[in-house]
Amino acid sequence: MNKTVNQKAWFLVLPVFLFVAFNAIIPLMTVVNYSVQETFGNNIFSWSGVQWFQDTLQSDRFHASLGRQLMFTAIILAIEIPLGLAIALAMPRKGPWVSVCLVLMALPLLIPWNVVGSMWNVFALPEIGLMGRGLNALGFDFNYTRQPGDAWFTIVLMDVWHWTSLVVLLCYAGLVAIPNDYYQAAKIDGASAWAVFRFIQLPKLKRVLTIAILLRFMDSFMIYTEVQVLTGGGPGSSTTFLSIDLFKVALGQFDLGPAGAMSIIYFLIILAMSWVFYTLMMRNEAK
Repeated sequence: MNKTVNQKAWFLVLPVFLFVAFNAIIPLMTVVNYSVQETFGNNIFSWSGVQWFQDTLQSDRFHASLGRQLMFTAIILAIEIPLGLAIALAMPRKGPWVSVCLVLMALPLLIPWNVVGSMWNVFALPEIGLMGRGLNALGFDFNYTRQPGDAWFTIVLMDVWHWTSLVVLLCYAGLVAIPNDYYQAAKIDGASAWAVFRFIQLPKLKRVLTIAILLRFMDSFMIYTEVQVLTGGGPGSSTTFLSIDLFKVALGQFDLGPAGAMSIIYFLIILAMSWVFYTLMMRNEAK
């Protein structure tokens, strides 16, 4: 029996394609256009080829920003993934406290990014901020506006506070989805809590953890607003990540050619590293 294929469903998808084309493809083509041309103002352009790509890849400034970005992302993933998983394991599965915990976990995610930066800007000020004054009262010489180490500590702490909740909610949803039969079988076999985590919960959370790592990698690699509001990339250039450096090149210096090339390289780095993360974590899925 021949199966009838209804192609009318494509008309429902067409608005989505048009929306994506307008909001993604056209701006991307504009960036590509700038990346291969020299801008002289008054809409005067000249062909530059791959000059801006070569200059960016050979730039010490770009390498320094990329190094800071990679280090920040590595720190964030090393803290937020285990911490989020641990909090999700500690949360109750039944009872009235479930709703309370879920609401508390969701609250940081509802705060806009610029507000988060402003909050921590005031919170960490060494003269009037609760955290800043508290640390100085304990004997620490804390001043995130002048000391790079303190600035890094504040940014990492801010990001952990803001985004660990996302990992918690994803892991908690994965834990709740595990059938109770697995736990009953483990109880009958006398399995310890560590054995249950290692052989039941962790394997079942593999896909969820993959999504959490990919989301947090991409978000942390593109962080801009919180750091811009909190430190502005300082003190000096100690917290100037790729996104902030790109902003300075594009709008601070108005070098649209180098900024376009840097944007494309930035995009390709995120795309390639996301693919590597996904491939490494899912390579044994078929087995």
